[in-house]
Amino acid sequence: MNNTIYYLPGRGGEITTGLGQGLLDRGFSVTGRETRSAFLKLTFQQQLDAICRDLQGEFWHEGAKLVAVSYGCYLFLHAQLCMPAFPGRVLLLSPVLGSAFSDTAGIGFFPPRAGQLGQAASYGEFPHLVQAEIHVGSEDWQSNPDAVCAFGERASVPVAVVEGKGHMLGVDYVGPLLDRWIGRT
Repeated sequence: MNNTIYYLPGRGGEITTGLGQGLLDRGFSVTGRETRSAFLKLTFQQQLDAICRDLQGEFWHEGAKLVAVSYGCYLFLHAQLCMPAFPGRVLLLSPVLGSAFSDTAGIGFFPPRAGQLGQAASYGEFPHLVQAEIHVGSEDWQSNPDAVCAFGERASVPVAVVEGKGHMLGVDYVGPLLDRWIGRT
């Protein structure tokens, strides 16, 4: 299982496209939950329960690797509130932490339990992830970099703010990051 990465893509994402394909191209097996179709028909708690079962079943060891993007981060972080701290390595890209609104685009979203992650981190109730890191774009309205940095500080997770990038960090940044994170550089 050390060659398998648990992946949670953004909302509507598949585990074998985009970043998932990048992991496959690097010789890893990829498993996880696609955030579309039947999975989205589950209640939010059922989604979290499924992720908890997956992780505690086959990925509950220090050598486990988990990558999550955007809404996939939101799911993982909420699942963390339902179980002890994940013992493996965690890479979170452009994490959604709650509701967001863009005045310039005139769009927004309000996910389930929108304030819970910030509250848990503020009260020191978020599980301590020993091997985690977060990356967010400086221009990301969906994953407000100030809010992500505040969450990271309260939850003791290092945050890298990528200057000039939005919600999509781009293959030019994520490719070398993956190589470093999986130990190829």
